[in-house]
Amino acid sequence: MTGQQRFVVVIFSVVVAALAGVFCFLSWERANQVAGIVSALVSIGSLGAALWASLATVSGRRVYVSRTGSATARAGGSANSGAITPSSGAAADTIRVDRTGDAESEGGQANSGFSTP
Repeated sequence: MTGQQRFVVVIFSVVVAALAGVFCFLSWERANQVAGIVSALVSIGSLGAALWASLATVSGRRVYVSRTGSATARAGGSANSGAITPSSGAAADTIRVDRTGDAESEGGQANSGFSTP
């Protein structure tokens, strides 16, 4: 469980405990009114949280490479006319390589698309 998840669990536990305490000291009729208002607010908040979560997953880091020039590698070098991304978790979510130039090699490595180091 991450720290953020732990925080959410603690906050909701405190809210539930507070509502239970409030309901203990109210009459049935008054507790029913408070419960109706609380449930309406929680449902609206849940809808907002669901929309926020769905929109948050749409965005991400994107890399677009298009119409690059040619690249030539000689004597053990490397040439790339596309994209090189880090091999760690910092890589982009979406990588699109389109119409890259020629990559030629004379004793080295050449790539005209996308690669990781």
